[in-house]
Amino acid sequence: MKMNWRNMAALALFATATVAAGSASAAAASAADIKEVRFGVEASYAPFESKSPSGELQGFDIDIGNAVCAKLKAKCVWVENSFDGLIPALEARKFNAINSDMTITEQRRQAIDFTDPIYTIPNQMIAKKGSGLLPTAASLKGKHVGVLQGTIQETYAKARWAPAGVDVVPYQTQDQIYADLASGRLDAAFQDAEAASKGFLKKPQGAGFDFAGPAVSDEKLLGAGVGFGLRKGDKALKDAVNQALKELKADGTIDRFAAKYFDVKVVLK
Repeated sequence: MKMNWRNMAALALFATATVAAGSASAAAASAADIKEVRFGVEASYAPFESKSPSGELQGFDIDIGNAVCAKLKAKCVWVENSFDGLIPALEARKFNAINSDMTITEQRRQAIDFTDPIYTIPNQMIAKKGSGLLPTAASLKGKHVGVLQGTIQETYAKARWAPAGVDVVPYQTQDQIYADLASGRLDAAFQDAEAASKGFLKKPQGAGFDFAGPAVSDEKLLGAGVGFGLRKGDKALKDAVNQALKELKADGTIDRFAAKYFDVKVVLK
């Protein structure tokens, strides 16, 4: 059967519409197919993620994760893991998203993907009151500074301070850092300012300690925002989670969570 140009054009338009509709349906189906989100988390970093006395996970990131799952009508499963092992465990498919105050950096982007940035927290050092220590290589030379393994603070301290004679000491959990700081085995600790405030300075263990110097900024090494870490190529999950996060920002949910845990505005728009 021969076709005139009108029939051919109509057929082409029909085919294009069918493909577009099919793509939209596939995208919707992909989001609808997400029945469970498995989050990897290092649970000793209050107020972002920690455990209650009864052993339940709690914190800002936990609240956000549960809210995202509710938006997606998916089950939330939390998998505990050391922070420095989160990216390898994600790649090994032990979970399908990292939700543990992980800052988006170019170095990490080489291995994994990220959602849109959700929030940003200043990075600050803590030490004994009156120590006079500052977050500089000159001030910290010969001192022992604790950092959490695999964090941007470890990367920064090893790049900027260690070459000048600062003993940068990595730990597997933040609680171990606070214990050694309180006992005098460390001179200082470098971490998120809010984690330091809520997880140590405002607790009995942190009596006699305070922030040492101003916040430290370095976009290359310390990044410019926190997001969920995802495996490269997991587009369906990334699109679905980004949409959920966008809605949770727009309706004020994440701002309410932030007000519950933090003293400063942290949510990125």
